[in-house]
Amino acid sequence: MKKHIMKLSPEPFIEIKAGRKTIELRLYDDKRKSISVGDSIIFINTENENETVSVIVNDLFVFENFGELYKNLPLLKCGYNEDNVDKASPDDMDIYYSKEKQSKYGVVGIEMILR
Repeated sequence: MKKHIMKLSPEPFIEIKAGRKTIELRLYDDKRKSISVGDSIIFINTENENETVSVIVNDLFVFENFGELYKNLPLLKCGYNEDNVDKASPDDMDIYYSKEKQSKYGVVGIEMILR
């Protein structure tokens, strides 16, 4: 079991800590390819580096792009809620990862459980 550290903006950080967001969406780059089921991830709040939350990787869902991921995973577990899930779009992820990087690496949904 490996331990990984990832930074996270306050909003998704709070959602994970509260147990509402159970799938973290990331680029499937070399750093994420080293993650395995059973590993732990410590998320650090980007606005307060003393605030962390620890999770265990329960499953990994790899897709070519966020369009495929959004069609196949439950978006209410990916950080959306009842108020905004009907407006959810794979384009929402473009602010984090360019289409070029998505094409180059693919994307991953990291399903996790709180420790």
